[in-house]
Formats: sequence, C-alpha cells, structure tokens
Amino acid sequence: MMIVKQVPVAGMIETNSYFYIDEASKHGFLIDAGAEADKLLRLIEENNWIIEKILITHGHFDHIGAVEEISKSLNVPYLAHQNSVQYLPNPAFNLSAFFGSDIVLNNAECFADDAEIKLEANPQVVLKAIHAPGHTQDAVAYYDAANALAFVGDTVFLHSVGRTDIPGGNFEQLMQTIETKIFTLPDNTVLYSGHTPPTTVKEEKI
Repeated sequence: MMIVKQVPVAGMIETNSYFYIDEASKHGFLIDAGAEADKLLRLIEENNWIIEKILITHGHFDHIGAVEEISKSLNVPYLAHQNSVQYLPNPAFNLSAFFGSDIVLNNAECFADDAEIKLEANPQVVLKAIHAPGHTQDAVAYYDAANALAFVGDTVFLHSVGRTDIPGGNFEQLMQTIETKIFTLPDNTVLYSGHTPPTTVKEEKI
C-alpha cells in the first residue's frame, strides 16, 4: 500500500509538496520540495521515512526552493526532465529572480521522455515520467498506473490549468498536453497538483 502525504509549504507562494511512501518498507520519493526544508525534513524524521529520490515536476522556484538543502541533508539525488537545464540553473526562467531569491540548481539527474523511476526498496513501485509541456517546457506528470494516480505539478489543477504567460509557456501546447497525455489516462486516475486539492481525470474532463 502506498501513502500519499500532501504537505503545503509556504515560500513566496504556497505549494503542495508530496511524499509518496511505500508503507511496508517506509521508502519513497519526495515530489516538489518547494520550500520549508526544515518542515519537510522534520516530517521525514518523525515518520522514519527513507527518501530515495527527490522528483521535480517542473523547474519553477516554488517547486524547487528546498531541493538543494534536502538533497544535501539526506544525501539523495534530485531528478528532473532533460529540458530542466533551461530552468533549474537559470533564475530568470525558474522565476526566482523576480522574487528576489536567485535559485540555481546545477546537479539534477536528468531523464528523457517516458522514463520509469523505480523505488529501490520495492521495484514494483514505478512512476512513469510523462513529458507534459505547456506550463513549462520541462514539465512532467509522474504517473503510477498500478495505483491510478499522477503527480501533475502545474499542468492541470482542480477545475483549472497552469498559466502560460511566463518564459517557456505555451497555451496551445498545454491544451494539447492535457488532451493527449492527461485525459488519455483512465478516468479514475487521481491527479495531485501543485496548488489545489486532488481531482480526477473524469472530473477534469467534465
């Protein structure tokens, strides 16, 4: 059984961070460590979780603000789509420059479209990284087919979609991504977004 723990973290913008934990082994992933590293590290310690990797849905400041500190504290890698090289080391593209806090991440382990990320402690836990451009060019949805859920970042929200009036944004591309990559997932797939409560593919189709 998998545990999904949604944790709101407040930096310059409140963002959902997620722990995706295998209940049996207590190993798992931290998805979008946006801010408040101390808060996230405290939760890990209190629950005796072992985080194997930090996963990034896209390279905006409010999703990556605590990545470096947690990565170093736990001695674990952080992973992102190969297009993240445009965002993670660039404060103008990751938007941190506009909020007075230049974030520069240079050590991401990059993956290609449709990469499969497996939990070492339980290889049956697999997240498929579906490239989902539109909000950004490095956006991905981490999809777990076995458990019918996806971590979608800012691609789609409860009854809304991510903004595209930012560097690398493209509204037509975002709509195509949602139609061809999100809405083609099973209707019962739960969508965990960066800034709203969970929704489902069926609900968003409606």
